[in-house]
Amino acid sequence: MSNYIIDDEIFREDIIDDMEPTDELPSDLPEKLIKVKFVHSNETEFCEFPVEFNVAHKDYVVATGKYGKDLATVLGGYLLSTEKEKLRGIRSVQTIIRKATPADMEKYKQNCEKAEESFRICKEKIYNHKLDMKLISAHYLLEEPKVLFFFTADTRVDFRELLKDLVSVFRIRIELRQIGVRDESRVIGGMGVCGRDFCCHGITDKLSPVSIKMAKDQNLSLNSMKISGPCGRLLCCLSYECDFYQDERKKFPVEGTRVFAGQAVYKVMEINILTKTIRIEGPDANIINASINKFEFDSTRNSWKYNG
Repeated sequence: MSNYIIDDEIFREDIIDDMEPTDELPSDLPEKLIKVKFVHSNETEFCEFPVEFNVAHKDYVVATGKYGKDLATVLGGYLLSTEKEKLRGIRSVQTIIRKATPADMEKYKQNCEKAEESFRICKEKIYNHKLDMKLISAHYLLEEPKVLFFFTADTRVDFRELLKDLVSVFRIRIELRQIGVRDESRVIGGMGVCGRDFCCHGITDKLSPVSIKMAKDQNLSLNSMKISGPCGRLLCCLSYECDFYQDERKKFPVEGTRVFAGQAVYKVMEINILTKTIRIEGPDANIINASINKFEFDSTRNSWKYNG
């Protein structure tokens, strides 16, 4: 008799502002770690360095993950003593079972072909059961008789009848996993507005918190269509240059600040960090657009002045 697991885990989709990493490294971490990326889900995990065999960058391996034993690629090695900052937030360490053999690669290829048909069948069953859910992908694990179905939905979905129907068809262990829209982009992949692969798919699955404040700091349009990715969430790349803009802004007066130019008083209307210019407006709508080098902070008057 085949068994199955009901798993309706919903991953957090919160967009958190100014969140600092606070996770401490577990005291029992091994000195050497290998980072791998699972081929199907594009999720990364840290594994203990294997002592029985050597692995190198881009090697295919069979490793344990949160879904089971599956095919992964090696991204690189880490030494705990020298790269603690990069390893912050690790809660568990997985295991590399072996280097992938030609037989493993052939099986993975066959599993992908099976997954295409399974995806079609599952999508048809979802339609028949009139469930409000979007099927994202189907995947057979390399080392276990189990098929995973990833889906998204706006609310929690009662898929118990669907599961029974799927088990009667496939006769193996089945897991239905509800994921968020960011996870959907990570699994499927695609091209971003920059013309390159999605960051979550091609670069890293550990995404930094993104906030609308980052767009404001970079003087970007607050039109949601222009600063959101295909997933509908704020662009991940907003966080990449955030530190640079925050550091540079400290060298400029804040918008709205009064600036003295001789006897006249001007008001800062706009700053441009990339061109290092400031636009100020004074009496009779007189506008000056000048380099930051022509401005200085007068500590005695606790104010900015323009030396034009």
